Amino acid sequence: MTEATLQPMETHQSWRARLPWVAAGIAAAICVMPHISVLIAAVMGSTETLQSLAESVLGRYTRTTALLLLFVVAFSTIIGTTTAWLVTTTEFRGRRLLEIALVLPLAFPAYVLAYAYTHVLDHPGIVQSTLRSVMGWGPRDYWFPEVRSLGGAVVMLTLVLYPYVYLLARAAFASQSASTFYAAQSLGQSRLGAFWRVSLPMARPAIASGAMLVGMETIADFGTVSYFGVQTFAVGIYSSWISFADRAAAAQLSLALLTFALLLAILERINRGEARYAFGRKFEHMPRVTLRGRRGVLAFLVCFLPAFLGCFLPVIMLADMAVGSGQDLLSPRYLHFLRNSVILGVCAAVITVSVAILFGSLARNTKSVFATIALYIGRMGYAVPGGVIAVGLLVPFAYFDNTLDAFMRERFDISTGLLFTGSIWLLVCAYMIRFLAAAIGAYEGGAAIINPNMDAAARVLGQSEWGLVRRVHFPLLRPSLLTALLIVFVDVMKELPATLIMRPFNFDTLAVQAYRLASDERLEGAGVPSLVIVAVGLLPVILLCRTMRRDR
Repeated sequence: MTEATLQPMETHQSWRARLPWVAAGIAAAICVMPHISVLIAAVMGSTETLQSLAESVLGRYTRTTALLLLFVVAFSTIIGTTTAWLVTTTEFRGRRLLEIALVLPLAFPAYVLAYAYTHVLDHPGIVQSTLRSVMGWGPRDYWFPEVRSLGGAVVMLTLVLYPYVYLLARAAFASQSASTFYAAQSLGQSRLGAFWRVSLPMARPAIASGAMLVGMETIADFGTVSYFGVQTFAVGIYSSWISFADRAAAAQLSLALLTFALLLAILERINRGEARYAFGRKFEHMPRVTLRGRRGVLAFLVCFLPAFLGCFLPVIMLADMAVGSGQDLLSPRYLHFLRNSVILGVCAAVITVSVAILFGSLARNTKSVFATIALYIGRMGYAVPGGVIAVGLLVPFAYFDNTLDAFMRERFDISTGLLFTGSIWLLVCAYMIRFLAAAIGAYEGGAAIINPNMDAAARVLGQSEWGLVRRVHFPLLRPSLLTALLIVFVDVMKELPATLIMRPFNFDTLAVQAYRLASDERLEGAGVPSLVIVAVGLLPVILLCRTMRRDR
């Protein structure tokens, strides 16, 4: 073979070797773009609208967001930790069923719960109507808690977010050895005292991680607070972008919300500190204490009420709303919404998991600084609310589209229009940034059980880095990757703020349709798309429950 023939082959192989790095660089740049563009747009934009907001509602945004965050995190932590301790260390009637049922509210978006409870508890709802009918009261003769309020938003978000704390706290309690608990009791501590002084501090890192996830989801929520009329930064971002058409104000509010999110992550890291917890060589499972009589009933109610209020009752209410709505889920209109939701979910899931494999494989196989940084950037997206990501992507791409269109008009008298802004692919990029951390977590969880000796054996047999990924890692990671695909797909189906801001014209999803109907006070109609979203959301929860059964 001549030297002239070898040179193109070497060039081709070098490009094949560089291609993953180029793709990883592009993906990392897209992931970090919202942070940079929000910062630049906030600093360089006009502050007129922001000054107007500061004089009127900015203080309310800050106060309401802080209160919502404080109460939801506190209540979710209390409920999640208490129920996790009860199902892990005690035995009472119905415990095995409730152990799984406590996870089910995770399938519900908070805004769906808000629609269901408003339909039942609002003034025209069945509860107040029955009270007025039975008691003969007029509208001013009784007091009833207002569901559309900050308190109502706290309850809705708590009911769907406490499973984050429950799952992590349950795993932490289950992994604790009984020997440390016995040691505390031998030193004179009661069972409750041993829990406070030993078990709870040892589970603190897991509980803090769950609380951080709850906080991230709380500040990112738009559907619930918008529907309840609670003024938070998420609502302000949407109003500035849609109502005022002020990109600078939306970017400035996005920067404030991003600061909230990063502050949460920093506080969680500081709280964890350098604490390390380890057990001795001897591991003993914590024996369950059987609760009977009043204690058993109390334990059952403590675990039953969150699952009932967060899952079973809302399903009944949504089914009643759907039946009475007169809307046909199989009509062409609803099939169009379903098709759009599935298209976005499938595209986002495939691209997100592919990027997770790319980042994870580079970090595992090369140990390079660039791969480590790319992996860190990929994890940052979960701390950024969907509305912030939407603004952070739309600002630079809208500028690019408008600049290119002006240049083509001036030079060639051709209008290129909007190439990226308002496209499906830009929306998919937003989903990828938002949910890449979940896909990376699933990849790393599966990759952790692959013995490094298998990598070395494959290299000895002549496999390249990507041959190793394709022929060894991918078959072994298939269950974890399928789980990641399912999780991202369902999260995309539920995502509302990014979809509302970035969706193409006349490209509505089930989440958007539910929000629109609820905003028009057509709550019964909102029950149909909401029920479909919940049904799809139950898929990863069922998968998670099967894993819990197998682990037990």
